[in-house]
Amino acid sequence: MNLIERALEIIKEAPLTPMQRRKKAIIMKRLAPKIARKRKIAMRKKAGIEKIQGRANKAAREYMRQLFLKGKKYTDLPLQARVNIDKKVEKKKTLMQKLAKRMIPVMRRKEIERLKQLRKSKTDK
Repeated sequence: MNLIERALEIIKEAPLTPMQRRKKAIIMKRLAPKIARKRKIAMRKKAGIEKIQGRANKAAREYMRQLFLKGKKYTDLPLQARVNIDKKVEKKKTLMQKLAKRMIPVMRRKEIERLKQLRKSKTDK
């Protein structure tokens, strides 16, 4: 198990006692520089197909939300309204999957553009 997976596993566990919480805080404080360094290295690499697929899924979900929101901001809605919107979006899951599949080439182009910008800013320094 790599470092980041172990850290995420620590975070996702069940409710903790105050002593357990303190111990995990100490562990995460110790691991924070390593996690940050690995994240920085990962940002320089091209995203894999799973990552691009995940971004496409997220973009499709956001697009579907916007259809149901009719110009309102999702974050400004009360909790129950957000739950109702999410239920409506979940009912349209097949459409969302089709949208995500169509968005994959767009996400690839965005990823290539992101890397170009990153490399361009690196050469400018």
